[in-house]
Amino acid sequence: MDPQTARTRLEDERRDARARLSAARATLERLRTERAEAGTADDEHDPDGSTLSAEWTMAAAQCRIVEEAIAEIGAGLARVDAGSYGICASCGRPIPRARLEARPAALTCANCANCAGSQ
Repeated sequence: MDPQTARTRLEDERRDARARLSAARATLERLRTERAEAGTADDEHDPDGSTLSAEWTMAAAQCRIVEEAIAEIGAGLARVDAGSYGICASCGRPIPRARLEARPAALTCANCANCAGSQ
């Protein structure tokens, strides 16, 4: 993938991720307000449906996941700037185009990712 295409894809992904992060943060704020209005921080045994605590946990996890994705995208943009985008950080071989299209911020090729058990 050429550097300009990579930059465009990464910037698009970052824009989408920032929108998801904004939505997750808005959910946390809504839950904070609901909890304050309910006058209790203990809603674990509410028989009327899902608890605020469960929703809070899911929204907080979503924030962390999206923040990590934004960091990975930033690292991908830094590799574009450095001229090392598309080169596996582990084995030094080119990352196949199909992998970069599916996962523009990929740091490693699929083989190295499978060996490491991540990405």
